[in-house]
Amino acid sequence: MHCTTGAPTLPARRFLYVIAGLIVLTLAAAFGWNIFQDRLMRTAFVPSVPFTAPSDAGAPDYAAASAWLARPDLPDDPSRFTVADIARAARPEVAVFYVPPTSYMKRDRWNAPLDDADANQRLGLFASSQASAFNGMGAVWAPRYRQATLGAFLAGNADAAAAIDFAYRDVARAFDAFLAQIPASRPILLAGHSQGSLHLMRLMAEKVAGKPVAKRIVAAYVIGWPVSETADIPAMGLPGCTGPGQAGCVLSWQSYAEPADTHGVQAVYDATPGLTGAPRKGTPMLCVNPLTGAPGTAALPGANRGALVPDAELKGAELKPALVPARCDASGFLLIGAAPEGYSGYVLPGGNFHVFDYALFWANIRADAEARARTFLGR
Repeated sequence: MHCTTGAPTLPARRFLYVIAGLIVLTLAAAFGWNIFQDRLMRTAFVPSVPFTAPSDAGAPDYAAASAWLARPDLPDDPSRFTVADIARAARPEVAVFYVPPTSYMKRDRWNAPLDDADANQRLGLFASSQASAFNGMGAVWAPRYRQATLGAFLAGNADAAAAIDFAYRDVARAFDAFLAQIPASRPILLAGHSQGSLHLMRLMAEKVAGKPVAKRIVAAYVIGWPVSETADIPAMGLPGCTGPGQAGCVLSWQSYAEPADTHGVQAVYDATPGLTGAPRKGTPMLCVNPLTGAPGTAALPGANRGALVPDAELKGAELKPALVPARCDASGFLLIGAAPEGYSGYVLPGGNFHVFDYALFWANIRADAEARARTFLGR
């Protein structure tokens, strides 16, 4: 089996371009911008300087707590967010390795510095709404990494590929340090979103598949990034999940309200090779319904245990049960019916709820992870 786990190819960067455009539009809504043209997006976000690898002096030291966004010993860990009547695990038996999405948007360099205040504020929001779903069963570890800036996903050139590859190398080092700092027998849950899921897929291909650590993986939540059941999954070391409570498998979905316009992502998915090197076109896209824990299924709103709906200031959230249904369509996208209230300022064109892939199903993800952990632990 051929596994292409190096820097993204040109077709892969084309997919990154689509996702980056969606992220830009999300952030545009969040910060009152009005950037809808490719040329303006490039001008606003693509760095104007050549890629230069950041200095080793600025590399995160993952043996130190300061290199982590979330870690069990951090006093201000945003992944510990929860809502009324839902408790965090008092004695977590699983270690969660969560890779955050893109939060750096400046064009002064290709990779984010670790001390950018704006990027770090956004990272905290992502950890609160995404990684917090796992704090009922695990202790979350989330690395601060020198992520590729948003413009790297718009450029489609060698500089962009180098920046994405550089970001991955921080994530890979963080994973090695994570393994070194947790007990050797501790079960592990992997999770990511968007750019984080891109890095997580490569990480699984390079550091999980065929390695002893694969036997310790409770599940992998590769959310907000398309995963081919035949062109990606065989290289990742774990199968796609086939049912609720199953341990040692991969979950993935991409959320859209109806009527959904998914043709942009679908077209690039069809044009890109998978991790095995095989083409994705014509292959099934993995869609595990977060309301059922099974692929290719449908569930009514009553199955939704609670969605996180953010307040206007993005400083808190309310848990609303039965907010949306969910069904995997024939193409592998997750459809949630009519757009729910509470998210209108951040919904992307085509009904894409990319930024809320976790929040829409927060309580179900929480219960799903706990069930898979119980299976793994033999309970």
